[in-house]
Amino acid sequence: MADGSAHAAFLGVDNSLSGRPWRQREADGRVARRHQLDHGLSEPLARALASRGVGEGEGEDFLNPTLKALFPDPSSFADMDRAAEILVDALADKRRIVVFADYDVDGASSAALIVRWFRAMGLEISIYVPDRITEGYGPSPAAFRRLKDEGAELVVTVDCGAAAHDALAFAAEIGLPVVVIDHHLMRPGETPAVAALVNPNRPDCTSAQGHLAAAGVTFVLLVALNREARRRGLLTAGEPNLMAWLDLAAMGAICDVTRLTGFNRALAAQGLKVMTAWRNPGLAALRDVAKAQGPATAFHVGYLLGPRINAGGRIGRSDLGAQLLSTDDAERAAALAAELDALNASRKDVEREVQEAAVRQIERESNQADAPCLLVAEDGWHPGVIGIVAGRLRERYRKPVMVIGIDRAAGVGKGSGRSQPGVNLGRAVQAAFEEGLLLSGGGHAMAAGLSVRPDAVPELRAFLCERLAEEARIAADADALDVDALVTARGADRALWTEFQRLAPFGPGNPEPMFAAADMRVERPMALRGGHVRCTLTDASGGRLKAVAWRCEDTEIGRRLIVEGAAVHVAGRLKPDDWKGREGVELDIEDVADPRRV
Repeated sequence: MADGSAHAAFLGVDNSLSGRPWRQREADGRVARRHQLDHGLSEPLARALASRGVGEGEGEDFLNPTLKALFPDPSSFADMDRAAEILVDALADKRRIVVFADYDVDGASSAALIVRWFRAMGLEISIYVPDRITEGYGPSPAAFRRLKDEGAELVVTVDCGAAAHDALAFAAEIGLPVVVIDHHLMRPGETPAVAALVNPNRPDCTSAQGHLAAAGVTFVLLVALNREARRRGLLTAGEPNLMAWLDLAAMGAICDVTRLTGFNRALAAQGLKVMTAWRNPGLAALRDVAKAQGPATAFHVGYLLGPRINAGGRIGRSDLGAQLLSTDDAERAAALAAELDALNASRKDVEREVQEAAVRQIERESNQADAPCLLVAEDGWHPGVIGIVAGRLRERYRKPVMVIGIDRAAGVGKGSGRSQPGVNLGRAVQAAFEEGLLLSGGGHAMAAGLSVRPDAVPELRAFLCERLAEEARIAADADALDVDALVTARGADRALWTEFQRLAPFGPGNPEPMFAAADMRVERPMALRGGHVRCTLTDASGGRLKAVAWRCEDTEIGRRLIVEGAAVHVAGRLKPDDWKGREGVELDIEDVADPRRV
């Protein structure tokens, strides 16, 4: 077996055009039958539920996740009660509070949640978001000095701060109290001395909620704030309606690609229901510029709204997203959304240019594409898009990728990497830093960032390739496409899509259903702008299924699909097709196999 396992290749595919074996997603048959009986599910859906690790007696909470059933006790988070006391003290004293947020969607959503709670309690507070280019990620001594000089009396960091030891120590020196609300991994013994630090991933936290995004942690904080304010008799005008802000918690959970299980799944599912009313002026304005239609879904959040919010931090003004999500002024929201939409269009152009240059570099350099880790670097690549490009290249080559933009004037290269499951890129980057190859660096298993001297790039590439060779080899052997069910062109219809939507929202821990279809014929293939290929798939029964493969024109998959009459096995995800009210579906193709080679 190509995947090194005992599992039979699905449809006999042990080497698809992307180089992967296909296999049926593993599921306990007994548990699947129990789900089928208990919840009235079809066999394929019950099997899919079991394959996602949902055990007997857990189906109801998964299919119908509620906050009432799954909400954790805020006091189970280390420092949560202390943070609530400090913030309610500041509210009562009307102190000048600044929310210091990361520049991505999770940071913006978290900041907006806190701003909205204090506004509901009668106190307007400020937002500060560092510039990605000039300030970098997270708090710094210079930023804290600036905020202190401008009159800040309390800073609340969201989606950052847990590892900013030097900055937090400086804040203590200048008498600026800081409350940290974060979710990033922390090492044992590295908890900094601050007023309060709430992070489900701090070593002494007992909440068991380490998969939450910062927006999820912040939402739990709001519950603690309501509880503390109620205890002090400060809610005479009524409690802030936290349920109205679940849409912001869902934004953070989905866009930060967190594990959508348990309480986090309930936040995302219920938040999408709240979002569908589009009462947040900023989200409504984003929906309009993105031309999104229908009820809010994880697709809307992850692919239409989120990238526009992120565009401000990548190539524009870093605080645009937080300002958009926190404003109640519809006109201002419309202006901010239009600005972010324009920035997102520019971001796409910059991203495409960098990606095309990176692919040329990989394909033209001797043996680069075959290396266990791909590292590409070039002068002038925009640091705001290198992470996205690294992710795209990781999808294309299915191995760890590091993309470095070099600033010759500053004498530094800034890099961002994305990894393949089973390959710990963050650990390798940390090792490179300890070897003296980097100016700075860190991250986690799936993503990492670094700064490096331009002349050290070749040595860094060699170090990472050597360091990751064995992990990459094992990961490549285990890399397979997991299929949930086999379908025909006729059977892949709107009813099937609707049935499997009971598993939504999808994300890590709950992958979107993958369907395979055998012995299909390609009809009316068409290359689209952007490197996409659209076609119609037909089978022996006469069924027809519309399909599209994204960013594939110059790959083996694209070259196969562009051939009229080509015979293929295909695997992909069903998407709704509501063009002109037809209520159909189309297949987003993930992989293609040649039936003649199985």
